[in-house]
Amino acid sequence: MKRRHKRIVFICVGLTAIGLATWLVLGAFRNNLVFFFSPTQVAAKEAPTNKTFRIGGLVQNGTLKRDADGLTVRFSVTDTANTIPVVYKGILPDLFKEGRGCVAQGRIGSDGTFYADQIMAKHDENYMPPEAARALDQAKDMEKVKNSANEAAKTLSK
Repeated sequence: MKRRHKRIVFICVGLTAIGLATWLVLGAFRNNLVFFFSPTQVAAKEAPTNKTFRIGGLVQNGTLKRDADGLTVRFSVTDTANTIPVVYKGILPDLFKEGRGCVAQGRIGSDGTFYADQIMAKHDENYMPPEAARALDQAKDMEKVKNSANEAAKTLSK
């Protein structure tokens, strides 16, 4: 083989190896990509039904219940506008409490319950994931709009 042909074969093999590596890396990203949704988005059916995603908000007061097996925990996550029931089987983080922020990773069931594989609690009172903070702010804004509309409707009906 001439030197020129060897160089062309080397370049083709190199490009094939780079293409294969790129395909493997992109496939790994696609499989491990997890999106965040608020309870309002989940209630509006914006979340995927057959894929893993994260839901975040506040653990609603009075909803934390433990099953008899000691590992299964049921609670509700809220963004003050909507509430989604969550079921988790495992050991909860030490900072997990009612009234505090949490992010749960898992899938939504056909019954509307979120079945979590992993629970993450915020690590201090100043931190909240940016997505959860935005979702809570949007939910509070929506509540204000609903309350103003209700007040306007009441004054018009009088």
